Amino acid sequence: MAEQAGDPLFHSHDPIFNRKELLHVGHVPDEDRIVGRDDEIESVAAEVGAITRGDPPNNVMIYGKTGTGKSLISRHVATRAQNAARGNDIDCGVLYVDCSEANTETRTTRQLALSLKDQTGYQEGIPVRGVGTMEYYQHIWQILEECFDAIIVILDEIDKLDNSNILMQLSRAREAQKTDAYIGVIGISNKVKYRETLDERIDSSFGHRELFFHPYDASQLREIMRNREDAFQPDVLEGGTIELCAALAAKKHGDARKAIEILKEAGELARRTGSETVSESHIQQAQEVAEINRIEELTSGATVHAKLALYALASRIITGDRETHKTREIYERYVSICDLVATDPITENGLYRQLKEQAFLGVIESEKTGGGRSQGSYLLHRLVTDPKHIIKAVRRDSSLEDLPTYDRLGDSASATAERDAELSSFS
Repeated sequence: MAEQAGDPLFHSHDPIFNRKELLHVGHVPDEDRIVGRDDEIESVAAEVGAITRGDPPNNVMIYGKTGTGKSLISRHVATRAQNAARGNDIDCGVLYVDCSEANTETRTTRQLALSLKDQTGYQEGIPVRGVGTMEYYQHIWQILEECFDAIIVILDEIDKLDNSNILMQLSRAREAQKTDAYIGVIGISNKVKYRETLDERIDSSFGHRELFFHPYDASQLREIMRNREDAFQPDVLEGGTIELCAALAAKKHGDARKAIEILKEAGELARRTGSETVSESHIQQAQEVAEINRIEELTSGATVHAKLALYALASRIITGDRETHKTREIYERYVSICDLVATDPITENGLYRQLKEQAFLGVIESEKTGGGRSQGSYLLHRLVTDPKHIIKAVRRDSSLEDLPTYDRLGDSASATAERDAELSSFS
């Protein structure tokens, strides 16, 4: 008998996954796998399409919640524009930067310069540290002059940049005679009010168009999921798993990224438990993991006070008998938590602003209501996810992992010992 090839420690055949890359967040699928975004593709193409004819493109800002296809469509359209331009003998490049990682002007320009070097035969060395932002710009302009007629720069999560000066530098490069290449910028943000944060000079110079991506509906999510079925081995997905996965994602967020993450995590759970199929039970378990990851991602850039505010609201819901709470009620619990973790609390108005930001991100919902002539109007806040998910997500912050249980926070008489015991089990 022939000796088995390879290391026996590693299986040569994955019993669950066939093409796992189809479930990777950064994967850009073929055109026939893109669902429900024909109008958005055409809108982005209309802004940058001039680059394929040797004309200057428009700059564009794309807004929308997580998982609405902003990054996917931007990269898809940019790649098609690049190919079309090359078909017209126009040297066009595409650069992508995740600004949540390259969150300063220096880091962003360094990544742009290094990416341009990788795409060309540029001979000069580009230091990865020890030089200023302007030196990276000089490399960028020089490579563009030597190698490109045009370039599309995608700045994902652009609101995470510590300043927006790079928008002025890129949009005015030709006018300032830094390069003859046309530069089109696609900025992507979850924050629809990002433009209001721009310096007036930068906003004027950037001169961008704005596009808005809406969440996917349930039928679109089902089709997106079906287009990922071949990520798994034949007959691994049990009947109903695709429908359940899409329904869970559509129920709260219309988030395709979340739906794909649930499907991937379900497959991992099946493999870890030795199951031969992915069942609805795996989907349900994966949904909880994905939701905690989603909350952690959404709050990753939030202040400690925002996280403590969410923690306070979650604790009110779990130890009380209501789903909605006033700002004042949340603030009272928040102050108690700050005292226990030795953190100075912000003002009630400051906490209100933190809650407002979380409402925009889709972590909570806030509704203005009237309490009658004696009470006036006030805001009621509720979580859009299970409060246990908030507890777990906030406690993943290493600076908050020792948050107390609520038997020490002066709960109302309705908070039972059973609920306190439940809370203590969430860590």
